[in-house]
Amino acid sequence: MRAHSVWFTAPRQVEVREAPLGDLGPHEVRVRAMASAISHGTEMLVFRGQVNEGLDLDLPTLEGSFAFPIKYGYAIVGRITEVGPAVGSRQVGDTVFALHPHQTEFHVPATLTVPLPTGVEPERGVLLANIETAINVVLDAAPRLGERVIVFGQGVVGLLLTQLLKRTGVSEVVVVDPLGLRRGLALQVGADAAVAPPDLTTGQDFDLAIEASGNPNALDQALASVAFGATVVVSSWYGTKPVQLGLGGPFHRRRLRIISSQVGNIDAALQPRWSRERRMSLACSLLPHLILEPLITHRIPFERAADAYRQVDEHSEATVQVVLTYC
Repeated sequence: MRAHSVWFTAPRQVEVREAPLGDLGPHEVRVRAMASAISHGTEMLVFRGQVNEGLDLDLPTLEGSFAFPIKYGYAIVGRITEVGPAVGSRQVGDTVFALHPHQTEFHVPATLTVPLPTGVEPERGVLLANIETAINVVLDAAPRLGERVIVFGQGVVGLLLTQLLKRTGVSEVVVVDPLGLRRGLALQVGADAAVAPPDLTTGQDFDLAIEASGNPNALDQALASVAFGATVVVSSWYGTKPVQLGLGGPFHRRRLRIISSQVGNIDAALQPRWSRERRMSLACSLLPHLILEPLITHRIPFERAADAYRQVDEHSEATVQVVLTYC
């Protein structure tokens, strides 16, 4: 049996290839795809060739290398059509999320699937990885009751961060994004104010800043926006894009702290109380309650995957989340 999957064959080159499935393993499930989400951050760095070619792949479901060709993607929802004889935790008909590239049908160990909560639309489920990332950022940032927070970037992760921060008891969430569409969505999901980068002046004295834009220039702006002793959390991955920081001003004299947040690991200070399983369980519980529908701006059939990546790459002003749909 053969399926079809999306491959990047060179920077900005997309090809749909046949994907042989082989026999189903005893601990595996067969999943027929329903929807998958293109990551506008990490995945687009890969698409554009802005990742170190020698970097190891970090998911067992990926194929190829960052030197191209590569089969990439990590946010897909589908329905289980068959289970291996040793699988006891999943059933035929279950709707599940998987960290798997864009593919019409695939085999995956049952342990790498996450059942969606009952009644949740598959389209909402494709945002589960982004919700988990946003949760991880909030855990790393550790906002305190009554603090003022500024978030740079209102892509999908930024918009989810805005919603989660409003649940923590902070007194104010201000967001910064150059695109009017995203600023409008930020206000819709709960931001107290949304400004474009030129409108942001230094010396704002925020208690906490989160850089989620993917733009290296935003990190300097974040350092200039926070108060003495504050923390700047970097959740963006810049790939091979150079980052230049002016560390002779606010960073030095205000004794600021920069920390990295990456979803592949949980802060050691939170372990073993917090595990990946607990984090994913929280993401699933939030899935029915967050404002997600307005974030999906484009639905494009899987066979037109090249058009979908072109939309993200060339029309960011009109795009937030692009979802591939499957028959």
